[in-house]
Amino acid sequence: MKTLFAVFVACLFSSLASAQETQSSAPLFAATLNDLNDKPVALEQYRGKPLVVNFWARWCGPCRAEIPELLKFRKTHKGQVEILGIGIEDNAEPARDFAKAYEMNYPVFVAKDKGIPLMMALGNTRGGLPYTLFIDRNGQVVQKKMGVLKKADFDAVQEALLKK
Repeated sequence: MKTLFAVFVACLFSSLASAQETQSSAPLFAATLNDLNDKPVALEQYRGKPLVVNFWARWCGPCRAEIPELLKFRKTHKGQVEILGIGIEDNAEPARDFAKAYEMNYPVFVAKDKGIPLMMALGNTRGGLPYTLFIDRNGQVVQKKMGVLKKADFDAVQEALLKK
């Protein structure tokens, strides 16, 4: 009986791990969000590129705290991995001012009413921020993180993002 239970638990954890591995990035590439000039942009244009997709908000302290790590990673891997910032914001102007103040030199979008549903479709069932997805060039979500990104998070996924 103990063996049967152990096998059941192992299968359960294995299926949970597989579920995370097979998280679909399709909702991201199906989305059209507004840029900081309030112009619509189809995110389909980022398909086929390794991505770090970071959901944030101006009022989110942890979101502010992780921006320097995003900037460092982008500088180190410019041209190899693209970072996309998706602001859970209603208006482009304050988001644009925020992005400028924090020197966010990567594509930043304003999600408006699409932000929370998009995060949830991408595996963030709690709707918390910050939330980040690491997507390889094949569109596979290789990792996701709820909470502040640290250098170790980037180190852990770097190889998977950069492989051809």
